[in-house]
Amino acid sequence: MIYAIFDSDMAKMIIVDDESALLQVLDTLLKAEGHQVITFDNPENARDMLSSDEEHDLMLCDIRMVPINGMQLLRLAREKHPDMSVVMLTAFGSVETAIQAMKLGAFDYVPKPFKVDELLITIQRALEYKKAISENINLRAQLETQYQFENIVAESDSMQKVCEIIKRIAPTNSSVLISGESGTGKELVARAIHTSSTRKGSTFMAINCAALPEPLLESEMFGHVKGAFTGADTNKKGLFESANGGTLFFDEISSMSAGIQSKLLRVLQEKEVRPVGGNKNIPVDVRILAATNTPLEGLMEHGKFREDLFYRINVIHVDIPPLRKRKEDILPLAYHIITHEIDAAQTPPKIDKETCSILEAYAWPGNVRELENCIKHALTFMTDNIITKDILPTKIAETTVTEPQAILKNIEAERCRSLRVFLQVKEREYMEAVLKNTNGDKEKAAGVLKISLATLYRKLPDSENE
Repeated sequence: MIYAIFDSDMAKMIIVDDESALLQVLDTLLKAEGHQVITFDNPENARDMLSSDEEHDLMLCDIRMVPINGMQLLRLAREKHPDMSVVMLTAFGSVETAIQAMKLGAFDYVPKPFKVDELLITIQRALEYKKAISENINLRAQLETQYQFENIVAESDSMQKVCEIIKRIAPTNSSVLISGESGTGKELVARAIHTSSTRKGSTFMAINCAALPEPLLESEMFGHVKGAFTGADTNKKGLFESANGGTLFFDEISSMSAGIQSKLLRVLQEKEVRPVGGNKNIPVDVRILAATNTPLEGLMEHGKFREDLFYRINVIHVDIPPLRKRKEDILPLAYHIITHEIDAAQTPPKIDKETCSILEAYAWPGNVRELENCIKHALTFMTDNIITKDILPTKIAETTVTEPQAILKNIEAERCRSLRVFLQVKEREYMEAVLKNTNGDKEKAAGVLKISLATLYRKLPDSENE
């Protein structure tokens, strides 16, 4: 009696064997387990199926067949469907055959004649492995992202450099100018500097210089005394006084008027503030962080920003690259946003492959803020706990996915190579980079690359000696 031993999701399978009687037995057995099964007694028909884009979870394949043998089908399966698990059947079981099949990427092999329960256990293991690898790849952006600081996602080299700068400058009291396009996360960087500094136990206060008219901005910054102007019914502390001992962040400092710039410069020089309408200076100890999406050097040339103030606040400069120049961060950021938007008890939704390609191809003129809005929009209209192209904002969904621009680089230098050699070189470079990023962990690298460990060894034979 055969007992059902599968507790995982039902799978789509291909079975290829030129023994019709055995094929019928396997078809009946696996369908009884609830799987969707397609059988082929002609390996040429199986080859046509594997050459198509139709996805399957597992192929169970005999080795000795004509005119196409199982090893040929295995090679085609690894090439066209690297996510699919393959279990080989052979009546000529030998160590050499097993090693060859495993090197080509087979999950396992089962010699004929076999015990049914042992075959089912092997198939179950292959399906569970395939499921684990698929989930790991889909969540790779989440699991492997380096969160250097709270809410800062830094998978790309450029953002990792930003995080390294933050680590170095946070313990100091130096003023910092943070530049970057709107929506790149300048305030997040400012908060990371504060929370990693010796002032983290004190107040972090932020003010948007573009949002307030000059009189109100002056009052907010320096405070005022009762009766200083119409409506000043009580004394009010300014941000400098309220943030004493902590950090004060000026967002969009380029919008600050010339008059306020002059008064701010005086505070930074004298470390004292005088409230509007007051006649007494108040000592303050505040670290200054400022942000701009407009190059201040250009404003200085036109006399719109004081040069002496610039050098006061630009002791250290942190430039945040736009999202379109750090595409490695897009999917990790998307998953990071998802985890913050859903309930803790909710299973995080997945982003399908087509949508991932669209998100990576889109230019993101609004940077991280636009990505956040996009993900919130998708979560609102999502069904079946998966984010697909049709629920993205229209402008983003219509993005044309093209070949990575990196392939087009250095074409002039590569023009003498054949296409085959060029692709082989680029493939090896990419595999070596992934292996380096996994700190030499070949099993993990194979998972990221969506290839078998045997294929990794075959394509990088010298990695065995590293």
